[in-house]
Amino acid sequence: MASPALQQPSYLLSNLKADWSNKPFQQRCLELVKIIDDYPAKELHAIFTWLVESVFGSPDGILSGWNLRFLQARSNEYNIVMDILHPSGSLMKLVYKLQAEEYKYEFPVNFLPGPIKSSIQTGVLPDCPLFHNKIQFPMSGLLLLNPFEYYMFNFASSLIAPKNYPPGQHGSCSESAYFVLVDTYLKYFLPTEGNVPPSPFSDNRGSVAAPAPRSPNVPYVGYGGHSTSLLKRHITHQPSVNADPTAQEIWRSETLLQVFVEMWLHHYSLEMYQKLQSPQVKLALLQYRLSMSSMLCQPPAPPGSGTLHTYQEPYLPSEEHVLVVRLLVKHLHGFSNSLKQESTPSSPSAHSHSSPLEELKRVVVQRFVQQKLYVFLQHCFGHWPLDASFRAVLETWLSYIQPWRYTGEKNNAQADGQNRTVPDKWASFVQENLLMYTKLFQSFLNRAMRTDLVNAKNALMVFRVAKVFAQPNLADMIQKGEQLFLEPEHAILQRQNRVFLTPSHGGSFLSSRQPIGTDSVFKVKSHVYSLEGQDCQYKLMFGPDLRQTVLKLIQIIAQARQTAKRISDHSTEMASNNSFLSWFGVGSSDLNNTFNGGEMDDMAEGVKKTHEFLDKALDYLCQIFRLNAGQLSQLMVNVASTENDGGSKQLPDCIPSENGLVLTERGRLQIINGLRRFEIEYQGDPELQPIRSYENAFLVRLLFQISSLINARLGDHMEALCSRQDFLGRVGRHYLMSSSVMVEQRRKNPVMRQMRDCQQRVGLSLRGLASYRTLFLLLLLYMLLALLCFGVLSSTGLILVVSFLYEVLLNFLTKKLKTH
Repeated sequence: MASPALQQPSYLLSNLKADWSNKPFQQRCLELVKIIDDYPAKELHAIFTWLVESVFGSPDGILSGWNLRFLQARSNEYNIVMDILHPSGSLMKLVYKLQAEEYKYEFPVNFLPGPIKSSIQTGVLPDCPLFHNKIQFPMSGLLLLNPFEYYMFNFASSLIAPKNYPPGQHGSCSESAYFVLVDTYLKYFLPTEGNVPPSPFSDNRGSVAAPAPRSPNVPYVGYGGHSTSLLKRHITHQPSVNADPTAQEIWRSETLLQVFVEMWLHHYSLEMYQKLQSPQVKLALLQYRLSMSSMLCQPPAPPGSGTLHTYQEPYLPSEEHVLVVRLLVKHLHGFSNSLKQESTPSSPSAHSHSSPLEELKRVVVQRFVQQKLYVFLQHCFGHWPLDASFRAVLETWLSYIQPWRYTGEKNNAQADGQNRTVPDKWASFVQENLLMYTKLFQSFLNRAMRTDLVNAKNALMVFRVAKVFAQPNLADMIQKGEQLFLEPEHAILQRQNRVFLTPSHGGSFLSSRQPIGTDSVFKVKSHVYSLEGQDCQYKLMFGPDLRQTVLKLIQIIAQARQTAKRISDHSTEMASNNSFLSWFGVGSSDLNNTFNGGEMDDMAEGVKKTHEFLDKALDYLCQIFRLNAGQLSQLMVNVASTENDGGSKQLPDCIPSENGLVLTERGRLQIINGLRRFEIEYQGDPELQPIRSYENAFLVRLLFQISSLINARLGDHMEALCSRQDFLGRVGRHYLMSSSVMVEQRRKNPVMRQMRDCQQRVGLSLRGLASYRTLFLLLLLYMLLALLCFGVLSSTGLILVVSFLYEVLLNFLTKKLKTH
């Protein structure tokens, strides 16, 4: 590279582009670090947008950049990338250099999440401080961002950009460079201990200043929370002359958090977004805070205002996306719980001397995350496939509703077999997040009832949810929150009137006691109405309707346990049939039996885990909903009686129609849980079945040609032999009619009854000789007869005679047993 004195600004970008495609990765990074150190901000400004896109990729997914989502620790480039992208690394140093010069960069609105993009394009300013003063009207389709915002927007958008798997690059997403960087940025800019480190770059004019510093005396308002004054929203973003020096750095923490929330959690329809931001909903919340009586004077909101029962954006996040959101949730809980105890008094006036970072800790979860995370999770609950990958969504939800797990206390680490009592101090959190517990629990029940619970991974998810909600004291907190929400409004008005009769409002000191729970009622009602709208029909978690749903789930769990037991017994029987004796023809000869020993061991282990998870889930559900032993035993008796009636051998529940049998909802559940099934059989020529893994492909084809030649020559004689009713006819049918057993089964199956008179195939089948098991058995017999001094021809004749006599004897005994 040329020296800075001789290099023209226009040549720097072109030289970097040329080097980017020609030089090795390590050399490019070393030269990039040197350029950032040596060049002034004016020249670095020309390469900044290209450099960010070259590192993080383009938001449309066309350019992959450094593939941070696939870069694993075992890669040679991993350590170099992490050093450059560290919060105190070279690229962030470049950001601070440009930040000091107040450069602006354009980010296309089209790459924002759907609701934000549509809102901006229709001329509605998103209700997030992040977008204030960044949108140009009339619309240009671009956001004007400072360098730090531009850097974070591109970093966050790379998670939701279309994914193109590089060849040979796969691994755990929790070990990727991107995941580790998210964790590093969160710990650096939202520290649980100490303050945010100051900007590492400074020039003659001093440290880098925030674009719009926040006054520490102004509370956080207007961001998805319960605003105390709509006027303060505009004060929040005005520069403060005498701002706390630490407030000059807290803006980076706010920006990072808002970018992550808006880019990762803001995925639902524009209609939903507008309803959540509607003036009627905000006005109703404000009136709840001031006076319940004033709400009665306002015109009602339009139907469906603020509800979540509308069409949502057709966007399904990836499992990696959800895992990163879970990382964000866990860190924010730890960040919020690190708030100093002495700085959390009950009086709001006592917060005036709190540092900006402590103030952020106090409101970060409720004001920044709650609303959008609720909609994000509900969207995932309703659209995620019914498979084991839902575990990522489930754990994200369970992480949010258990903030007490992230307090940093040593007594958190206890044995899993013993649930820890939820401290009473978390009752306010449960009440202010009531829908996170109740509505999403109901959504999970609906999923669980449509899931195959015989699968150990699905059974584990039911066990995890039941275990979390069975924590001592949690169910009581949820029930208390529901009682607060259902408290009549006239009772609140009467108590609220007593609140205002303080000495400063004309009352006496004898009547100035604060009624307990009034503020809690406001918080719960505001929470529910802000997320579900004023016309929401709240369904009680401990009400009779949901109790019936839980009883149905328990019945399905009991049926799944019975099915798992039947599978376990069947696998044990198969294992015994495939023992060493089966090599001598005693075991099963079904061609479709492809289970080997390892697979059956895995099946037995999975069934064992299913039993454990479902048994514990039953116990926890009984604890949560206070089900007595009599109710549970009655459900078990009903399930057992259904099984004893031979339900597993019957067809699923169906109704006849013009097009045949149609499954009912009950029949679908029976199939999902393995209780009943349709008999699916191969109906074609057995000789033309696909070649199995236990067969030799060459021998299958060769023996098929030989048998086809024999059947063509002697087909008439074979049919004549099989038509006889004497002993020779039975022997002929045994060897030459391979579909006799299948036809017998079709006669018993009402679905295949129309095929009972189908023409049976008569002919010689030599395909069994192509089985590796048969070949190995013949090899052992020839070796044994060779030791007894038998020749090849005599050994072959002896084997044929013994096999014929064995089959004749077996056929004779089978006929006798059927007649008796």
